[in-house]
Amino acid sequence: MFASRRPPVAQRPFVSTAVEREIDRVTALIRDPELAWMFGNCFPNTLDTTVSLGTVDGKDDAFVITGDIPCLWLRDSAAQLRPYLHLAQGDEALTRLFRGLIRRHARCVLIDPYANAFMKDPAALTSLTWSRTDNTEMKPGVAERKWEVDSLCYVLRLAHDYWRATGDAQPFDATWAAAARTIVATFRQQQRKDGPGPYRFQRRSDQPTETTLAGIGVPTRKTGLIHSAFRPSDDACTYPCNIPGNLFAVKTLRELAEVAEAVLHDVALAGQATALAAEVEAAVMAHGTMVLPDGRQVFAYETDGYGNHLFMDDANVPSLLGLAYLHCLPADYPLWRTTADAVWSGANPWFFTGSAAEGIGGPHIGEGQIWPMSITLRALSSTDDAVIASSLKTLRATHAGTGFMHEAFDKNDPARFTRAWFAWANGLFGELVVKVANERPHLLAAEYNR
Repeated sequence: MFASRRPPVAQRPFVSTAVEREIDRVTALIRDPELAWMFGNCFPNTLDTTVSLGTVDGKDDAFVITGDIPCLWLRDSAAQLRPYLHLAQGDEALTRLFRGLIRRHARCVLIDPYANAFMKDPAALTSLTWSRTDNTEMKPGVAERKWEVDSLCYVLRLAHDYWRATGDAQPFDATWAAAARTIVATFRQQQRKDGPGPYRFQRRSDQPTETTLAGIGVPTRKTGLIHSAFRPSDDACTYPCNIPGNLFAVKTLRELAEVAEAVLHDVALAGQATALAAEVEAAVMAHGTMVLPDGRQVFAYETDGYGNHLFMDDANVPSLLGLAYLHCLPADYPLWRTTADAVWSGANPWFFTGSAAEGIGGPHIGEGQIWPMSITLRALSSTDDAVIASSLKTLRATHAGTGFMHEAFDKNDPARFTRAWFAWANGLFGELVVKVANERPHLLAAEYNR
């Protein structure tokens, strides 16, 4: 009844024995046959369908596409490999993959730190039809040039977490060090203390979320927050200071300082990263919180520094809901707990409840569209068995018989979904099931009847 939806072994671009063993281990703990089938399809999806492994200048190189879009997004590719981090040590194939992507990321940053997506061929012009006429400086190798602070955070996060998981310092060469310095410099530029910096972007579109006011966004008061033109959803910011992105920058800058000191032996870079993290953190706490109409104090989603705040959340990570998952804040941090409760409610205009499910969406797909990623993330962030079990049951009931996660589905009809091949969402679901297997295996021993 539940035949595997994985491509035949001969057609898979990448195979890891450690991942195959992990699939067998976890699947054996899952009583519900449909949930087990979904895990078997989703967990290896990035490896099965999106990876190209090769070499550049004699060193490992990896290009990881998002799925149905054949380009590498810095954010997505880093998140797509995250579920395999705990298996990387001792698996030669995974080691090569992580090293290759860390190196590819570094070269991408040095092509253009303001770009979010890249071509496989660094000399190629964009293949994305919607990017070809953008009013911005499109360099060879760049697929899309939407400046999103989280893109560079994910570059730092992947490298740090790989080093922490394996102790392998091989990817941290002069190219990576140059990219790390470029990231710090770019974050400094986008504090905009001395003007808006070099980045400009405008696009002809009938969707206002696809372009920015005057190429840089609305005016801001310069408080030390890092400005972003676009959100992790690739939608334009309402106010340029995105709080989840800034908190992610704080955390990953501190992680960079660890790598700079222990691996690069670059005390100056470590000091610069640490100082910038402290400045941005202070700015978030001074300008990134607000009070809801019911009196609850929460983190804002965005601000302009003038006292104007936007409260909402978007399913894409970093989000307000995802701050604990990303280790930006402790899961028991009171202000985050209040914020997480608020975004999973009618206080968030992009929270939807329908006959099929409840969850968070965002402007990228539109009203009434729930992203499975938000349901998965809520479970990953929870210590409540009831929340985790309910999330698993909802995900099991809303994949529309495909065996995979999607970008978004209609709150009343999961058969109406977007993106049948979206590797990040598949991997995140796989990561959740592995986490439950390790920490709460009794939840996988249940049968999730409809």
